[in-house]
Amino acid sequence: MPVSSCGLRRLELSVAEPELSVDFFAGVLGWSVIAEPGGSFSGWVGDRLVAGVVAGEQGWRVFFGGDEPRELKVNSSVDTGRVLHGPWAPAPRAGEPCWVELMTAEPDDEYWVAELGWEVRPGVEDFVLFTSSRHGDPRPVAGRLTTDRASGWQVYFAVDDVEAACARVSELDGRVLLEPTTVPTGRIASIEGPHGGACVVLEQPKGWGGTWAVS
Repeated sequence: MPVSSCGLRRLELSVAEPELSVDFFAGVLGWSVIAEPGGSFSGWVGDRLVAGVVAGEQGWRVFFGGDEPRELKVNSSVDTGRVLHGPWAPAPRAGEPCWVELMTAEPDDEYWVAELGWEVRPGVEDFVLFTSSRHGDPRPVAGRLTTDRASGWQVYFAVDDVEAACARVSELDGRVLLEPTTVPTGRIASIEGPHGGACVVLEQPKGWGGTWAVS
């Protein structure tokens, strides 16, 4: 059994137009942007890395902190180093990742338990919480939702005001895929940049996972 992963090490967005995409997310989420070698970019909130943006077509890639670097299923990996985002990291600030959720038609919870040392806690309907006990009592580190839509990790970013974020998306030629609504995680909207990178914005999460952090 690996050491239980206690959170997110980093995100990476692979899109056809990295510069245009990072500018979009910087405009919506308030990132500071640094140009990296090879035409890639990184987005930051203060001194914390939010995401890398690189050329490609894979969308969001999720890197969990762990004891041994390795590839996982569903466009995700384990990476060593400091866990920047998760239930034991500082509370998410506006623009930072605040939750990740696996969307899948064929749940394989035991795979993630075996690979990342997580436990499974039932949530609501077709949803479960993956929890980590690495630093004490179990805390939610990710979610899994059974759905007939495309599989993949859905990433969430904290915002101060969901409606304001959606207005900014429209101003920057992005799309609001799901208008502001309230779900068990909190008040959310689903957005997408003009060059890809669909994600969810979550209003003023109290901690990693929004309301799951205090459930």
